[in-house]
Amino acid sequence: MSGGRCAVSSGKKISGPIDDEPACSIERSLQILGERWSLLVLREVFGGRHRFAEMQSSLGVAPNLLSARLKLLVEAGVLRTRTYQEPGSRHRQSYHLTQAGEELRLVLAALQQWGDRHRPRPAGPSSLRRTRSTGEAVSVGFIDEEGREVPCADVAFVATRGSEG
Repeated sequence: MSGGRCAVSSGKKISGPIDDEPACSIERSLQILGERWSLLVLREVFGGRHRFAEMQSSLGVAPNLLSARLKLLVEAGVLRTRTYQEPGSRHRQSYHLTQAGEELRLVLAALQQWGDRHRPRPAGPSSLRRTRSTGEAVSVGFIDEEGREVPCADVAFVATRGSEG
């Protein structure tokens, strides 16, 4: 987290003073999402795995790494916890998307789409993006204010006054 403090949707603060935060939104996002396990944990939650043991088994990640990723995602307001208890067992936490977490569906879909195009598997994609209502294929892209798709080559990231990126 590089010593900065970031107000997140949960209202919590993450370490250090806000003045230390990077001006760049991408860099601030990577402070939370830039480690591969964070995105893979989110993939698991999007796929319906909400319990630590389910995620750990599916990902094959060390428990301490998974615990650290889940803690960060909760502190950042991407996931929230719910307590559950299996009969005869102690209380445990399950992990669920917040609104901020749900909005990352687009980010994961964009990564998936890029991987399918530029790092394809010989066997084809592991999953497809479809609408729930009709089953039609969907793709990720830039949309202008009138709802028209804009080619990637026509999109520029324009710095705002006083920003670094």
